[in-house]
Amino acid sequence: MVISAFPELGDHPEDLARAAFPTLDAAQFARAAAYGRPEEIVEGRLVFDVGDDDADMLLVESGEIEVGLGDATDGAALRAQAGQFVGEMNLLTGQARILSARVVTSGLIHRVSAEQFRVLMAKDTELSDLLLRSFLARRELLVSRAGRNLAVIADEATGVGLALRTFLTRQALPHRWIEQHTPEGRAAAEAAGLTEGDLPAAVLPRATVRNVEPRALSHRLGLTYRRTPKGVADLTIVGAGPAGLAAAVYGASEGLETVLLDSVATGGQAAASSRIENYLGFPFGLSGEQLAARAVVQSLKFGAHLASPCAVVGMRRSDEGHVLTLVDGAEVVTRTVLIATGASYRDLPLDRWADFVGSGIYYAATGLEARAVAGLPVTVVGGANSAGQAALYLAQHAGEVTLAVRGDDLGKGMSNYLVERVLADPRITVRTSTEVTGLTGGHRLEEITLNADPCGCFGLFCFIGATPATGWLSGVALDERGFVPTDVQLGDRWTGVGRGPLPFESSVPGVFAAGDVRLSSMKRVAAAVGEGASAVRSVHQALAAGPS
Repeated sequence: MVISAFPELGDHPEDLARAAFPTLDAAQFARAAAYGRPEEIVEGRLVFDVGDDDADMLLVESGEIEVGLGDATDGAALRAQAGQFVGEMNLLTGQARILSARVVTSGLIHRVSAEQFRVLMAKDTELSDLLLRSFLARRELLVSRAGRNLAVIADEATGVGLALRTFLTRQALPHRWIEQHTPEGRAAAEAAGLTEGDLPAAVLPRATVRNVEPRALSHRLGLTYRRTPKGVADLTIVGAGPAGLAAAVYGASEGLETVLLDSVATGGQAAASSRIENYLGFPFGLSGEQLAARAVVQSLKFGAHLASPCAVVGMRRSDEGHVLTLVDGAEVVTRTVLIATGASYRDLPLDRWADFVGSGIYYAATGLEARAVAGLPVTVVGGANSAGQAALYLAQHAGEVTLAVRGDDLGKGMSNYLVERVLADPRITVRTSTEVTGLTGGHRLEEITLNADPCGCFGLFCFIGATPATGWLSGVALDERGFVPTDVQLGDRWTGVGRGPLPFESSVPGVFAAGDVRLSSMKRVAAAVGEGASAVRSVHQALAAGPS
């Protein structure tokens, strides 16, 4: 069972339905309609279809519009009547339409364009909250019904299959997942005219994408980078972990044209955490995915432009400020940049490591991975908090859990409260002074060697640290390990003229760094959030000061 990131919407379908389909009162409707333009609708007209690149909100003054909801075979549909509206989360994300709408009774609507919709969301708090709750509830209903707009036929036990599943889950995209090696998978592939060599594949109403991977699917769904309305962004954030998401929320809420790019999906390493218990304001804890999902919605609410997977491969200066080059050759022109790429996971130098990534070797312990190893023996490698959290979470799902720690003291790198819980859990065996020395298996991992002991293992969860993701940077000073020094750490490496570096500013004026990628950062979610938010203040100062 997936726990909603938005429990305030309600725990039952009836609660979600009430939040999803409100009726505006006369005053609310009049305020909302002021942002739109009137338009007559005629019975039988198709207003929009699945896959349309259309981000207008429709306010129904009279008449009735039927919106397809869920699989076409289940007969489910929403009828928007007088005082109601047509639209869901795609109005914020820019995603292509995932529903279709047809007029069933002639009348009058008010069409609110994407630009005016963002103005409405920024200026009218009451309507903004009402619309946002509705959009979130509608998206959750769509996800729960596995809508007809997208079916993915793939093997979750492979690296590309897990990457697809992670992308779809992190983006909260309504879809139907079909395991390719099941009777249903074989039937679905045959019905779509697909062979084994075509899989994994995504089946959409207007196209079938063969050998699909997350970036191609994101492009097809309209979630990749699009030039902002202003053409030149005020702030472009590279990396959508806690630091990047915090910067997106504060930058967009303070009126900056803000772009957020991530090479994988929103959430960063924090989204891989099954439970965060020491984040201020959440005494009962929450998962990294939940925290990221809430931050994404906040940033979208304030008008940030999000795109993923969207890897940045280069950066150069320009007359406008800076130009970021994306992996597909597209360019993002921006006045300032925040580097929040965090760090990439470290591997162990073992034969066949790459063969088993996604097929028994994992860098996260969430519901997706736990489902793959349910009832099976697993091993968690690492001695820091992330390893302890993973071991405790997996103990609830796997057959048995071994925590392998290279050092001789579990408390050296792990918070005391986690050490006590790990040692007290009878389902977890802790082995200190232990290293993984071998991997064995067929198409997926089946056994590992700990020191000299062979152990059955169908899931090796690796939390041994990370290296800064700065290989794409050029012209920015780095330390010997690849981290980005900022402000007082720069010394004579500062390249600006006429002023000193601002807090969180790198050696290049107008380029900032926050979170795990920054030299001497604290490597905690709360610290990353604080750095991302604080960096925005420096961004404002840099924009006000102009080129240096």
